[in-house]
Amino acid sequence: MTNNSVSSTARVLGAGLRALLVLTLVCGVLYPLAVTGVAQALFHDKANGSEIKDSGGRVVGSSLIGQRYDLPPKDGEESPAPDLRWFQPRPSNGLGSNSVNTQYSLILSGATNRSGDNKELVQWVTAAKAAVVKDNSTPTYKVNPADVPADAVTSSGSGLDPDISPAYAELQVHRVAEKNNLDVGKVEDLVADHTTGRLLGFMGEPRVNVLELNTALRDLTRG
Repeated sequence: MTNNSVSSTARVLGAGLRALLVLTLVCGVLYPLAVTGVAQALFHDKANGSEIKDSGGRVVGSSLIGQRYDLPPKDGEESPAPDLRWFQPRPSNGLGSNSVNTQYSLILSGATNRSGDNKELVQWVTAAKAAVVKDNSTPTYKVNPADVPADAVTSSGSGLDPDISPAYAELQVHRVAEKNNLDVGKVEDLVADHTTGRLLGFMGEPRVNVLELNTALRDLTRG
């Protein structure tokens, strides 16, 4: 009886071990390799992070994640000033800073979760609008506060939106042209070349990827 029980237990353990090895091979090796192979063959760019490269082939970021373009912070400065040579993205400083592990500078993602009538949010938007008008007005071009689009003064749900509206990009053209000693027409052409229309002509809104636009701007200024 004891021998039969040991033999039965051994068979069950053996079957379980074989099943574990087979499932590990199929689910842990073959399936990931197959998915990776298909992704690399059919969606190579997306599978590798939608990387954006400059004219020298250096990876400068991803088309899916927004970046800030700021000057080095001065002593005692809470937040650095924007580097006005570059097109600026949507605001993304409404989420606070990393206070859990200050050894690392983290990218914080998420909405501010404030209602439209929240006093602090109203103050942020009002201050952001005034800054947009001030920063983008030049001696030959004055920004009308009524022309400031919503995405210039509000962050996206994630705070990491890589795109801005064509209206916000166009509002920045004169300032960017002046700061880089470029003809306004050339900068306008640059914006037009990097404006993506609605998907299939009716889905979503036209948009401009800020990193792609600034990468092209860098190449133009270096050329």
